[in-house]
Parts: sequence; structure tokens; C-alpha cells
Amino acid sequence: MKLRVRLIEARNLPPTDPNGLSDPYVKLQLGKYRGKSKVVKKCLNPLWDEEFSFKVDDLREELTICVMDEDKYFNDDFVGQIKVSMSAVLDAENKTLGPTWYPLQPKNVKKSKYRDCGEIHLKICLSQNSTPDDLYSSSPVRRSANLSTEPSSSSISKSKHMESPKAEGENSSSPSITNRIFHFLNKDQAQAISVKEPVPSPTPSIEVDSRERKDDNDASFEDLMKMLERRDKGDVMPSNLPGGVLLDQAYLATPAELNAFLFSAESPFMMSLAEVQGTAELKIGSWRFQEDENFLKRHVTYIKAPTKLIKSVRATEEQTFLKADGNSFAILSSVFTPDVPYGSCFRTEILYCIMPSGEQQSSRLVISWRVNFVQSTILKGVIEGGAKQGMSESFAQFASLLSKNFKSVDYKDLRKGKEELLAGLTVERESDLRLAVRFLGNFTVLSTVLGVIYVLVHVLLANPSVIHGLEFFSLDLPDSIGEIIVSGAIVLLAERVLKMIGRFLQARKQKGSDHGVKAQGDGWVLTVALIEGSNLATVNPDEFSNPYVVFTCNGKTRKSSVKFQTAEPHWNEIFEFDATDDPPSTMDVNVFSFDGPYSEAISLGHAEINFLKSNLLDLADLWVPLQGKVAKANLSKLHIRIFLENTRGAEVPKDYITRMEKEVGKKIHLRSPQANSAFQKLFGLPPEEFLINDFTCHLKRKMPLQGRLFLSRRIIGFHANLFGHKTKFFFLWEDVEDIQVVSPSLASVGSPSLMFVLRKGRGTDARHGAKSQDSDGRLKFHFQSFVSFHVASRTIMALWKAKSSLVAEQKIQISEQDWEPKINQANAFLATPGTSENQMEEVFSSSYSVPVHKMIELFGGGPIERDVMSNVGCEEYSASPWCSMDGSNSEVSQREVRFKCDKKILNYGGEVTCIQRRYPLVDRNGSVVEEAMTISGVSLGNYFLLHLKYVFENPPSRPHACNVEVSMGISWLKNTKHQKQISAKIFSTVSGYLKEIFRILEKEFVE
Repeated sequence: MKLRVRLIEARNLPPTDPNGLSDPYVKLQLGKYRGKSKVVKKCLNPLWDEEFSFKVDDLREELTICVMDEDKYFNDDFVGQIKVSMSAVLDAENKTLGPTWYPLQPKNVKKSKYRDCGEIHLKICLSQNSTPDDLYSSSPVRRSANLSTEPSSSSISKSKHMESPKAEGENSSSPSITNRIFHFLNKDQAQAISVKEPVPSPTPSIEVDSRERKDDNDASFEDLMKMLERRDKGDVMPSNLPGGVLLDQAYLATPAELNAFLFSAESPFMMSLAEVQGTAELKIGSWRFQEDENFLKRHVTYIKAPTKLIKSVRATEEQTFLKADGNSFAILSSVFTPDVPYGSCFRTEILYCIMPSGEQQSSRLVISWRVNFVQSTILKGVIEGGAKQGMSESFAQFASLLSKNFKSVDYKDLRKGKEELLAGLTVERESDLRLAVRFLGNFTVLSTVLGVIYVLVHVLLANPSVIHGLEFFSLDLPDSIGEIIVSGAIVLLAERVLKMIGRFLQARKQKGSDHGVKAQGDGWVLTVALIEGSNLATVNPDEFSNPYVVFTCNGKTRKSSVKFQTAEPHWNEIFEFDATDDPPSTMDVNVFSFDGPYSEAISLGHAEINFLKSNLLDLADLWVPLQGKVAKANLSKLHIRIFLENTRGAEVPKDYITRMEKEVGKKIHLRSPQANSAFQKLFGLPPEEFLINDFTCHLKRKMPLQGRLFLSRRIIGFHANLFGHKTKFFFLWEDVEDIQVVSPSLASVGSPSLMFVLRKGRGTDARHGAKSQDSDGRLKFHFQSFVSFHVASRTIMALWKAKSSLVAEQKIQISEQDWEPKINQANAFLATPGTSENQMEEVFSSSYSVPVHKMIELFGGGPIERDVMSNVGCEEYSASPWCSMDGSNSEVSQREVRFKCDKKILNYGGEVTCIQRRYPLVDRNGSVVEEAMTISGVSLGNYFLLHLKYVFENPPSRPHACNVEVSMGISWLKNTKHQKQISAKIFSTVSGYLKEIFRILEKEFVE
């Protein structure tokens, strides 16, 4: 009798590590049989989805399941356990328990730190089926092969070994001492097996069973692919394995054709490859679905040809389709070679990814690998080195043979197709009539129109009613409750239709976009083609959204046109960003729904394009899944094409390093192509990224870790290899908010260290390298023990300042281009004496027990002003120094202030620029600050200009107090019928804004 245990998941596990997380795994035991699951790193709700099989010798035994927390340096921590008796399983319906959540129990309730140890999700069943293998061992079978998208994941389809029970009886007695000595002395000869005399594998569960060689499934390879396509859940393609990329090449063939040629049973490719590589006894199993799995698997066995390192050995290869949606394919191959030295300690895993290349009738094949160690060994580095050499030789032959069947395509040839791809995009200009039909063609409008027509016809046909009740001439009141209800319904419908007509008229003004605006300058030019959207979310259940897309890169934005009342919009619009000296690192994509000029822009989803983690070839044609609760629920995505090219040629690295040498004051050597290639391969960077310098240092965490710090123009990367345990991460220069020099201390071994402080929410992929995280969510990285701290710090500071100044210059340039007309308007407004003085109204007035010279620090440009404005919601706040006005009294000064509005100030955000003019009161008993403010980034923001007047006066009766009065007026630059509605909204918003400013200011002085 066999007991099958399906270990699904656990939840609410207590944190046992100092970081507030755990590294849980599960140990199972039934009598003398044992099993162990994989380890899930840093998780309190782990998902295993594995199945274990045990031979039941005695129905009085109990199944013990213990959840443990892995610890690298100390004993593993106990989390919780459960015990299930075989009698309970036997008495259950169909001899099956579950799937059921079982509460985990501590070993000792009194000594346990946590009363609630979490829950574990299991399915347990008894079956009468048993195979001859069950008489000797019980091996757990992994029931899923989900590939992690993180390169640091522990395993993809990791085999789990169970301890075999001790044999009983004379035939299975322990070997004698003589036999043990003989086996030890002849271990090397037993591990090297020649081709002429192959020795069977000692692990029966790994060998391909002869019954699997029978083709029980008559379905063709094409039918199997269609079945996988129907079962596909829309998962993203798995990332490359951390061992490295063996092949990355584009071919003139569709992904389906290339997939069939490589993995179809009818394809002669594997036989031809075996002849080229000298492989013998090749046996290819048939593709079949495993029970209760959505993965297609097959087994391949062969004898590998001898190499310089090892003799010929037998290998078993398990191939699994992880993804097949008809357009992209991912196949994981796990190779087991038990006859090589230490062959039972590891598996060699190879990942084949076949995807579109961006061109029609072409595909891209990426093959990556790694060595997955199922048991620890001190020869890990030796095994990885030997495997890498063998894999490189084998896949060089693989690529050569494949290129004889399919023509390979150079990436440069594919990029030449940019003009051809963009030339085929034509923007469909929607007429006002079609827009009106789509916007107003709904049940509400039609029913209202029919109702109004029906009432008008009734009025024409009906006779004039007799005046009675409280009616008089020209006043006709409803005569019944029914007439009141009908009249009210008609009025409500008419009001709603009028609002929809107003939104339609406003929508006609929003049809314009940045499509067709050509890039200016020479350097890195970014071109984005927005094709279409799919399954975009709806804001209201009664109608579709009005989506538009905003692209943001290097502080510049490009906005698409608004597509009304659709969840499947088609744009076909092209946007170009002005050239920059450095290639961009990221681009933000935000999708909003337009709902009128007075409503907040509702987000339908967002995404980030990372140019450092994406190949330019992949960006030529891709579907971007949108993030956000609403977007994920609807599986929303955008179809875009991105092209990034440099118009300056290939001398950029030399020019950039020459410029950096002047900043650093030290010669910087241009790295060789081999060094740059190794740097790009180490961090998975695109070809345009080059290495500037690298330094040996220690990463300071709980324990210092020695490694190398790599610097390029866009990233800071760290890599360390401690006895085979690799640590690597990188973050962007533009994510760095501050770099501080920490003084020498005993903890830093008497040497100064550098602390990198990242911006809030940035650098999450490098979180494992951070020493701490502050209360604002900013990660902090510490690097110390540089060989030459002076050279390293000067180089790092120069690169950071160069990047920061570049970003600031871009923002200033953009701001000057956008705000120059508005600044001129504000200056002209303040230059006219008494402008709008009669229309100004008091919006704030209060008295404070703070001197005037203290209150006026709100406009002093110091830390108090920055802190107050930051707390009130003014982001990226900047103010120029006060300057005396030319030709005026020296007591009159002026400055410019700019900031972005958080949603605390304006529901829809926006950017503000203002001119402030300061002068003393006539009686010298206080000061006056006048402010002309313009708002951009909001609907109708260019229709008006705000005038605020702050009066700070010292009352005679209270020498150490201050009276504050603020008045505001609105100067309309353009006429609009919505002036009253906009004015009321502005006055209420500014009033609350001023109250919050002076509340925080008073609090600052009190503290």
C-alpha cells in the first residue's frame, strides 16, 4: 500500500529570522521513510506544490510533517508540526483527506515563542498501487515546474531525495569491512564508465521506464502545442538562468517553426546533432502530459562522447515545456549524469526560450544554463568550471548545425527595419460625427431623446387642460403622483445627458497629441510607437473608459490622443524624445481615463520599461502588461514598439571617459572590449553600457563581504563570490538621492566608508545588498575598505554629480521651455500697479505669537521654507535667491519659485511656477509678499493666473506677535463659461492649502 502526500503551500508562518521573514522547508516521515521539500527563501506564505510517495508497512504508524526554517550557520529552527494517523486516512471517503488546511502545532506549548505557528495545506491519500521501485526507495515527485522570474531563485525543477530505509533480512545486510575498503579504493574506477561496457544507473527512479517508450498518446506534436496553448495562463517568459547565456541568435523562421524543428519527435535535428557530437545510443521518448499537470514532458537517454576531462558517460535528460502560447515557447531541460564523479550531487539545467524577434517571419532563440546542486560539495567551483567548458563546446556545434537549416539574422539587420515598421503605422483621424456616435450613442441618451420626443408629440396632440387647484395662467402643475414621477425622471435624464454633451464638447479639445513631433539634437534618440491596447479597465460599470497614454523619460513627457468609450483602443501614433548625451535608463508608461476637465485623471494601469534589463531587439515589438489592481484584474496590456539609437557613432565611451577625467583629476583607462563584454555579461546589461572603473571593497551588512564595485555611466554594481556563493546587484545612478562619507570607526576597520542613500521606493531589486532601510522607505548601502579610498570616492562623486547635474539641466531646460511664456505673463501682471486689487478677496487671516521676522522666513529660502513646503505636498521645490529689481527701490526684491503639486494640494497634480515680489509696509511695521502664480498640467490651467498677497504686520499692542492676512484674486486670460465653477474650486483649495502651511509653520517655531 502506498501513501501519497501532496504538499501544496503554507500560510501565516511566524518570522524566525532577524529580517522578519523565514526560509521554510518541510520534512516528512512515515515510519522509516523520510522526505524533504525545497527551501523557499524569505517567505512567510511559501508555495511548494510537490508530491511525495511512501510505502506503508504498518497502518498504526503516523505521518509526521515538520516545517523548518533553514539557517546557513546554525541549526535549523523548528516552526511547527502536525501528525496524521494512517487510520484517519483509511477511514476517510475514498481514502483521501483534503485538500485541507491543517494548523501547525509547536513541540512544547509552554516554551514556544509563538502560539500561532501558521497553517499548512495538504492532500493525503492511500492507494493500493505499488511498483517494484517502492520496495526499495520512496522518492518525492515534483508536481510543478514553475520557473521563477528572479535570477537568484534556488531551483527551477529541483529533484528532492529521500533517505532510503535500512534494508531488512539477510539479503540486504550491511556489507563487510573488506567490501567497504575495496569499494573505497576502486571508487574512481567505478565512477568512470567506458562506452563499451556501460554500467546501469544505481538510481532506478531517474532511468526512463520502458513503459514510457510506448507511444500511448496518438496526438501529433502540433495537437499537443495547441493543447498547451489553450492551457496557457498568460505567464511571462522565464528569465535566463544565472549560469550564463550559451546562445542568443535570431533566425528567419517563425517561433512555431523553430520550436517544431528543435523538439518535435519527427524532426531529424536531434539525430543529426548526435552524429556531429559523437553521441551514442540515443533514445527519444514521446511527449506526454503527466497526471494532474499542465506541463508536457519527455525523456531522452544517450551516451555522451568522451572529452578531455571525462570518459563517455550515460545521461538522462528530462525536457519540460514551461510555456507555449503559440507565439513564445520555453523548454527546461534537466540533465542527470550519475556516472561522472560526484554526479549524484548536481543536475545540469538548460533553458530554451523561443520568442518573436520583432520582425515578421523571424524568431529569437536564447539558451541559458546553470548547475543545480542538490547536495553540497566542496568541489562546486570545479564542477561548474568543467560543465561550462563542456556546454560551450556542445552548443557551438548546436549553433553551427542550426544555422545550416535556418538563416541567422544579425541584430543590426533587424534594427534597419525601424523605418519600415513605423512607415506602416497610419493614424486614424476620427471625425466629430463618429466621435459623437461613440460618446453619445448609449441607452441613456437614446432613451432620453425618445422620451422627450414622446412628450412633445403628446403636447401637440393633447387639448389644453382646465385651470384648477392652485394653477393659474401659464402655470401648469402635475395633477397626480404619476405625473410627478414622470416629470422627475425626465428632468434627471435630461441633466445627465447635458453633462455627457458637455464632456463630449470638452473631449473634442483633447483629441490632439504629441504624435508626429520630431526629435531635436544629436545623441541618443528614443522613438516610441503606440499601437493598441487590450482589455483596458472600465471606470464605471455602465460605460467604457476614455483611455490615453503618457510616456515619461528623462523628465520629458509625450501624451497620446484620447480614445473614447473603448476597452480595445487603436492609436498607431509615433512619439520621439529629444536627443540626450546618455542613453535613458527607464521610461514610465501611464494609462489614464479622461473624464472631463474637473475630475481627477483616473489611472487604468502603469508600467516601467527598463532599458538596462531589456534587449533592444525585444523592445522592437512587445506587449507590456500593465501593473495596478484594476489592470491586473483585467489583464490589461499595451502593444508598443521602442527604438533607441545613437546618432553620434561609436566614439561615445572615449568622449565620456575624457570628460570624466577632468572631473576626477586622474587618468581613466578605456577598458578593452573583452572587459566590457564580461561586465555586460555579469550584470546582464545591453551592449551600449560600458565599464568606467571598478574597485575592490567590502559590502557592509551583518557581516562584511569582500567583492568588487563596478561603475558605469548608468549603474553602480557589486559582485562577490565567497566559496561559490555569489552575491550581485546593481542600482541606477538616478536612483541615488545622496552619497555620504562615513567617518572611520572600529566597525569599518579604521577606514572611511561610503553610504549610498536611494530614493524612496527605488532599488528594490538590490534590496538584499542594503544594510538598512529608514522610516521613509529609503535603502542604504555601505561600502568600505577601499584600497584607495581617495580615488574611489572622487570617481564615485564625480559620476554622481555629472548624472545629477545632467538631470537637473534637462529639468531646467524643459521647465524654461514650458514656463517662459507664463513667467512673462506673471512679470507683466505684477509690474502693473493695482492689478486685480479690486477683485481680491481675503482667503486667510490669523494671529500668531511669533515675531514678524520669524514668520517671514516662510519666504526666506532656508531650511524652514523647504521643510514646510515639503510637508504640505510641494514636490521638487526650488526657489531662486531674492534679487533687487533694476530701476526700483532697493527694498523691493523678486524671485522665482517652482514646484510640483502633490495630490494633497490638487487632486490632479500639476506643476506650479510663480513670481514673488517682497517689499516693506509703508509704516515699516511689517512686510508684504505679492505672488503671481500659474498652474500647468491641469485642464484649463492656461485660462487663468492667480494673484496672492501676503501681509505680515506687527500689532502695536503685541510687539512679539504677528498678524497674517492673505488675499487672492483671479485674472482670466481666456474666457470660459465655467469661470464661476473653477473660481469656487480654486478658492476652497487655496484656503485649505494656506491653513495647512501656517499650521505647520507655527508648529516648527513651537518645537
